[in-house]
Amino acid sequence: MIQGYAEAHGVAPRTIASGLAMMRRASLMIRRLESYFNDQGLSQLRFLVLIVIDREPDRDTLTVGELTERLDVAGPVVARTLRFLLDDGLITQAKDTGDARIKHVGLTRFGQERLEALLPGYLAIIAEEMDKPL
Repeated sequence: MIQGYAEAHGVAPRTIASGLAMMRRASLMIRRLESYFNDQGLSQLRFLVLIVIDREPDRDTLTVGELTERLDVAGPVVARTLRFLLDDGLITQAKDTGDARIKHVGLTRFGQERLEALLPGYLAIIAEEMDKPL
């Protein structure tokens, strides 16, 4: 199959095989991460919201628009995810003082603690998967 695709599309067989192996590896890692977050009562997207807010070196909050852009997820999905995180006490949400249409989202102390508790397991999965040979 690989040889046939390579000949038909002018791509080296090794490139195709490496790409397929990388995609398989990524798929397995995503499944492990989804299982980990599920066991922790979160989704991968909810975790990503927390980590995207946390990684800002000079800010404590991001706007909903900034989160939507950085996550590259549809606005309604982000809004629903933020509602869950707000209900769980992991984030705060405040209207902008200059423009009430803009909402600023930050981590609560509980959200920060939850993220710090999740990071070791998250990073361990990534390290284990990245250490595996292709």
